[in-house]
Amino acid sequence: MTNVNHRFSDAERRGLYRAIHERRDVRAQFLPDPIPHDVLTRLLEAAHHAPSVGFMQPWDFIVIESRDVRETVLAMFEQENQKAAERFEGQRKEHYRSLKLQGIMESPLNLCITCDRSRGGPHVLGRNSIVETDLFSTCLAVQNLWLAARAEGIGVGWVSILDQAQLSEALNLPEHVYPLAYLCLGYVSEFLDQPELEAKGWRSRLPLSELVHGDRWGAAAGQWLIRKLL
Repeated sequence: MTNVNHRFSDAERRGLYRAIHERRDVRAQFLPDPIPHDVLTRLLEAAHHAPSVGFMQPWDFIVIESRDVRETVLAMFEQENQKAAERFEGQRKEHYRSLKLQGIMESPLNLCITCDRSRGGPHVLGRNSIVETDLFSTCLAVQNLWLAARAEGIGVGWVSILDQAQLSEALNLPEHVYPLAYLCLGYVSEFLDQPELEAKGWRSRLPLSELVHGDRWGAAAGQWLIRKLL
C-alpha cells in the first residue's frame, strides 16, 4: 500500500511542477537588481544537494561579478557565435543572427559550475563503466540550481557558445577541472510563456507521445500511457 505520508502536500507538488514547467533559459529579460547573499546561498545549497554517482560531488562554483572577467567571456562568446552562424545558410543564418543567446553583461551575476574530474580519486564507486558520470552528476547540480532559481523568481541563462579551453584559461582552472556550465543569473522583468527559441520559431517542443518506447526502441508503450499522452 502506498504510504501517503511520503508525498508532498498538494500545494508543494504544484509548486514543484510549476518550477519545472515555468523554468526558462533567460537571455533578454534581466533586471539590474542584485541577488541578495542569502538567496544566492540557497541556490548554491540546492545545487550542492544534487545527486552524484559514488557521492563524488564533483562540482565547484565560481561566482563572477567582475566586469573585466565578464567582458573577456563576452568576447569569447562573440568569436564563437560568429563561427556558429556560419554553419547555417540563407534565411536560417539571418534567423540565427537575430537571436539573443546570452546575457553576460546584462545579468547582475555570472556563475560557472565546474566539474573536478579527479574528485573521489581514481576509483569512484559506480564510475568504472561510465567515466562521464562525473559530468552527468554536475549537470544535475545545474538543474537543481535552475529549479531553485525559478522558485526564487530568478532567471538563469546557460551560455554554451564558448570555447572551453579559452574559458578555462580565463578562469584559471586547473587542468583536471572542466568548466561545465557558464550561467547568467538575475531577477527578470518576466518569464516567457514559452521557451524563447520556441516563441521565436527556431524549434518546437516534440510530442512526448513520440518519445516513449516500450521495453525496446521503437516498440509501442502501454496503451494506458498512449491514451494519457494523446
